[in-house]
Formats: sequence, C-alpha cells, structure tokens
Amino acid sequence: MADSTHVVLTDSDNAKTSSLPVLRGSLGTPALDIGKLYKDTGYFTYDPGFVSTASCRSAITYIDGDEGVLLYRGYPIEQLAEKSSFLEVAYLLMNGELPSKAQFASFEHEVTHHTMMHEAFRTFLYGFRHDAHPMAMLTGMLGSLASFYHNELDLEDPEQRRLAAIRLIAKVPTIAAACYRYSIGWPIRYPRNNLEYTTRFLHMMKEVPSEPLNLPPIASKAMDLLFILHADHEQNASTSTVRLVGSTGANPYVSVAAGVAALWGPAHGGANEAVLKMLAEIGDVKNVQSAVDRAKNKESGFRLMGFGHRVYKNFDPRARIIREMTHKVLGELGVDDPLLEVAMRLEEAALKDDYFVQRKLYPNVDFYSGIIYKALGIPTEMFTVMFAIARTAGWVAHWLEQQNDPENKIGRPRQIYTGATPRDYVAFDARG
Repeated sequence: MADSTHVVLTDSDNAKTSSLPVLRGSLGTPALDIGKLYKDTGYFTYDPGFVSTASCRSAITYIDGDEGVLLYRGYPIEQLAEKSSFLEVAYLLMNGELPSKAQFASFEHEVTHHTMMHEAFRTFLYGFRHDAHPMAMLTGMLGSLASFYHNELDLEDPEQRRLAAIRLIAKVPTIAAACYRYSIGWPIRYPRNNLEYTTRFLHMMKEVPSEPLNLPPIASKAMDLLFILHADHEQNASTSTVRLVGSTGANPYVSVAAGVAALWGPAHGGANEAVLKMLAEIGDVKNVQSAVDRAKNKESGFRLMGFGHRVYKNFDPRARIIREMTHKVLGELGVDDPLLEVAMRLEEAALKDDYFVQRKLYPNVDFYSGIIYKALGIPTEMFTVMFAIARTAGWVAHWLEQQNDPENKIGRPRQIYTGATPRDYVAFDARG
C-alpha cells in the first residue's frame, strides 16, 4: 500500500522533478513507485537482473535474507517443515490459509485422481532421444499438456484456473518419473493412488514390474521435507519467468514449462547437481583440506558449490532444517558411498574454517539436498527435476495470484541501447 511519504528526485540539469510515492507491504523493505518517473523527467531506471526492483505485489512468500527468515503465507518454514506435509503446503500456497480436515481431504482426493497422464503422452515421450536429459524431456512434456487441455481452459473462469493448477501439481511427478524411466530403458509405471504424494512418486520412479519396492520410511519422509523446503522462494528467476510468460495471457502449462527451463540453469536449480560434480572432483576425503585451501585462493578458480546464498546473507534457514535430515538419512540408510563421506568432511571443515565463518559461507539447501538425493539413489541428472516437482506448487500459486491482480500488465522491461547510431545502407557491390 502507498503511504503519505514521497521521495522527490530532481534532475540538476533541467530542474525537472518527480515525486515518487513510497509503497509498503506488510513486511519487508519499502519500494518507490517509479511509474511516473519517465513522464516527469524523461528517464527510465537501470537495474541489471532487477535485483532492486519489485515486479509485483505478492502475498505468498516472504524472505528476509539478512535475518534468515522464510515465510510461506506468514508461516515460518521451520514450523511447516516440522508439522506439515508437502501437499498441505501446496494447498496453503494456492489458497492462502491452512486447510480444514474436510478441505484437505477434498484437495488430496483431487490431486490423487489427476495423477494419470494421457496414453498419447507415451508416443510423445518416445520421440525423445533415449539419452536426452530428463529436464529437456520434462520441459517439452509440460508444454505439450496445453495441447491436451486447450479446449477446457477458459482463463476467465476461476474454477478452470484452479483445476489447471491441480492438474499440474498432480501430473508433474508422473511425467517426471516417466521421463526418468524412459531415459534408462525401464517401462513406465502408472501411479498407485493408494499411496501418498511423495511415496507414490518414488514408487513410479524406482519400482520394477518383477519385484516389489521395499522403500524405507525415511526416504518418503526426507523427500517430503525437501519438497516443502523447495516449494516456493519468492520472485526467483524461474518464478519470475512463470509470471512473465503468464502476463501475456499464456496458459499455465506453458508458463510452468518456461519456469522449468529457467530452473535448469546451473546458477538456479542446477546448483545441487553442481555440488555432486564438485564432490566427484574432490574425489576422496584426503583431498578435502586441499579443496578448502584452493577455495580460499581466488587465483585458483576453484569454488565450493553449495556454500553461501545470494539472498541469505547470514544463513539459509532451509539448510538448518535439512542438515538434521541429511545426517538422519545417512545414519538410517547406512549408505557406503565415498562421495557422501567427502561431503560430510567438507561440511565439517568449512564450518570450522575462519575464512568461511567470517564470510558466512555456510552450507546451503543445495548442498544438503544433493547429498540426500545421492543417498536415496536418485541419479544426478534427476536432481533439478526433483526441484521442479516441488517448485510447481509455488509456480501455480504465483500464476493463480497473478490472474487476480488488477495491476497485472504484460511484462516489458526497458533497455539502454548501446548499438550503432542511425546509418545508411551500403549497396552490396559497393562494399568491396
């Protein structure tokens, strides 16, 4: 909301001024409304990466990076991680409030009974190369959902928008598991709707027809926790992409497909995949200290992946939660994997090293999530797919919120042009 405070900017060259209203949310840093700046002064603003620009008003997620705070609809992530489930968190993100028992039962029933994918999807899936990256397949498959439901989606109808969001939350795990199984030559498994959300996904991904899957309870519990922690994270690159595509009036299926594509980047959702590659590069516990020393030497070009965070300047609140689960998973499963031993030694070394402590370069959620996925037998190329399954809940919540925003406009950033000034075309024969 706007308050009575204004900030007046004056151009000293021509004495033009602009009075910029101060906008304040319920929490967080105030923002200046620059909507009239160009009209008043003839200037735009320049903000690479939009790191100092609020692109929308949102009531979904709040982050205080300095204090290490993450809230979903006002609820601290620590409380949700301890007491809630991913599916309840998905309901919360979409609807703004925790569900009653009846509301959750209805929501869970809807999600559960939209898990199947059309059989024609098989034909589409089999068109990919067998060794295609699962994220490439997931992006294409999600975009193709629009072709199955284009006759059933009136974006002016709130109920149809809601149903589209339900379909995405329900079907993304089914599609993700199918992409993985196709990539390794396994037959696609149908969802078992007598299982809860994360357990159902793990069965679709890992079960073979020839024998039952003996899934340790800690696997589903850890997966559910990871999904909660990854469900939303404010206006990050992929969520902003979903909103930018959605601002054009595009349907939610292609909007989310665009979000998946943005998430694939190693600077975003691919960070936990980069952690495992770094661990493989270190290779052995005897090399951990030398890796730490190299990371402190800026001339070495070596970075410890999964340490520090662009938003959280102190600590990542999700990392504190997932660290405990990481040690629990490794303890209960008793996995004998040299890279997991490297990870634990690296965590120990970095948390004790003054260089990392003083710079607050603590292990973040990507560091621990990669270790858990590795311990659960999830292949590295599927790490970002796991992230996409979880983040779908946040993406659809933002897409739904955007559709009801009276201030929603098609995204159209400005630029500072640095190209050639006007010049005349030179005939081909005259160019020498």
